[in-house]
Amino acid sequence: MNENNSNELTKTQIERIEKNKQRAFTLRKTQMVIHPYSKRDIITKVDKGTLKIGNTRYKDTGGGFLLEQDNKSSELTTYTHVPPVFECDRPICKECKKVFANSWLFDSFDYSVCDSCKDPEIHKLITKTDALNKYLLKECDINKREPILKFIEKKNPHNSQWGSMKLYLQIQVEQRALEIWGSEEKLQEELNGREEKKVEAKIKKYQKEMKKLRMNMRSSLYDKTSAISHTHEFGSESYNEEDDTYTHKCLTCFYTETFEKM
Repeated sequence: MNENNSNELTKTQIERIEKNKQRAFTLRKTQMVIHPYSKRDIITKVDKGTLKIGNTRYKDTGGGFLLEQDNKSSELTTYTHVPPVFECDRPICKECKKVFANSWLFDSFDYSVCDSCKDPEIHKLITKTDALNKYLLKECDINKREPILKFIEKKNPHNSQWGSMKLYLQIQVEQRALEIWGSEEKLQEELNGREEKKVEAKIKKYQKEMKKLRMNMRSSLYDKTSAISHTHEFGSESYNEEDDTYTHKCLTCFYTETFEKM
């Protein structure tokens, strides 16, 4: 009996253990994130995921940082800091080999050529339709093949009611065509082959139309209702000794018939 009593915890001991558990739990919750800018402020837990450091509330993102929360609207306020651009991070111009800060070609097409080296002849723009037809490309070649070619949009100069045009950088389209076809020679061969097929198709179409036209002309000149049935009326027969045949002629037309007699 005494041995069982020695192993049992008293009421006071149980209360002390429970109190220590609650204190440890509270301490762990309130100190799970330490604000990096204010170590002296008291950190208190407001609710799940929200901490109060001093007089400012912060949202614990769970990603290792806090987001300041507007106390009035209780909405999260994020601050975006643009990192400084160092000289080594600036793009280098393909033409002059110098670094540059701003460029229309780089901003619009991700093409590393500075504004000073931009040439209207070399860096021409081409419509999407011309890019597909001239360089034998497919939609997926420019819209899905990595890297996807960038473009700018402009109003159609022919009709303002039509949809806007997509303009690509022609030199980038040429590079994409070389990636697909392998070389300029193969691309040109394919262009020539398709052009020959177009010419052949046009010739066949022309011949078919001419044949149809001739048939229509013949059918219009031939009138079945004007045709008159004719029965030959033959005259006297004449004997041909050389081949042992007989001949007689129609009395009303120019028909001549040659035959043999048994």
